Amino acid sequence: MTDQAKCPAHAPADHPKIPAEKVGVLIANLGTPDDTDYWSMRKYLSEFLSDKRVIDYPSWKWQPLLQLIILSKRPFSSGKAYRSIWNEDKNESPLMTITKDQTQALRAALVDRYGDQVMVEFCMRYGNPSTQSKVQEMVQAGCTKILFLPLYPQYAGATSATANDQFFRALMLEKWQPAVRTVSAYFDDPAYIDALAQSVERGFATAAKKPDILVVSYHGMPKRYLLEGDPYHCQCQKTTRLLRERLGWADTEITTTFQSVFGPEEWLRPYTVDHVADLARQGKKSIAVIAPAFSADCIETLEEINEEIRESFEHAGGETFTYIPCLNDEPAHIAALAGVVERNLAGWLD
Repeated sequence: MTDQAKCPAHAPADHPKIPAEKVGVLIANLGTPDDTDYWSMRKYLSEFLSDKRVIDYPSWKWQPLLQLIILSKRPFSSGKAYRSIWNEDKNESPLMTITKDQTQALRAALVDRYGDQVMVEFCMRYGNPSTQSKVQEMVQAGCTKILFLPLYPQYAGATSATANDQFFRALMLEKWQPAVRTVSAYFDDPAYIDALAQSVERGFATAAKKPDILVVSYHGMPKRYLLEGDPYHCQCQKTTRLLRERLGWADTEITTTFQSVFGPEEWLRPYTVDHVADLARQGKKSIAVIAPAFSADCIETLEEINEEIRESFEHAGGETFTYIPCLNDEPAHIAALAGVVERNLAGWLD
């Protein structure tokens, strides 16, 4: 309870105190292990890879493979990858550090707009802080309405939907449920596109050598998901098109690819790791890579793109590789997110 908690008017003196009403804005990201050791990594990976939205194989087939084989080895390799990017000063992953910074910046923007009527926090779908803990915290603080914002510009069942699922599961545990809204994908939001374009322009302006082409790399998914109705692929393609139009570029100056392939199925193509090597062999000796599906730099960008995918390009004869960071807590990104939130708060806070 907050210091402003008090008994309702006309209630008996022994009535439980109730905090002043406010609106909560809860942003959600994927998650991060608490540390890089084997057991921390195993706990995190088990939660992540057991999610039916991520891996939809039958449990009787998948869980023995996951628990007995994959999780006996993968925590070691994943822990090594995380250690290569770990924020040693704060003893946390870069995703955690950046999400905290984003939350603080968004909170400042929204408090400036709405004052103490709004409460802004973040949660993680996997790991800590959990969605349940933050929903409980908001309800106890007096949030009778909560706006839930998954930090995924493009919708996918394995990202946006599973974040929403966890949010709804958390609500099931509340005696007095708040009214809620979820924010839809903002892949074509003009302010988001403009923030992306500004980051590209900065990246090209500071590159050691002007890139011959921009590779727009999105997190991949099995092609089967697209055929089953997931809109992610189409939204990624539209983001790239809108980015190209905002930059005023020709089709030949930008290309869309997909990374992080996992398992035996065919995933969305072309695969980034293979495509950058093809570009090098085709004479594109200088490239830039950006990852618009990630709102914050993380293992998939700092380690996979800036290490593995870079190596693939250089081993095929590429010379200059420029990674353009995620939007993170860039002012233009925070302004875009604040705009998305303000539109979705219409009727609740004006």
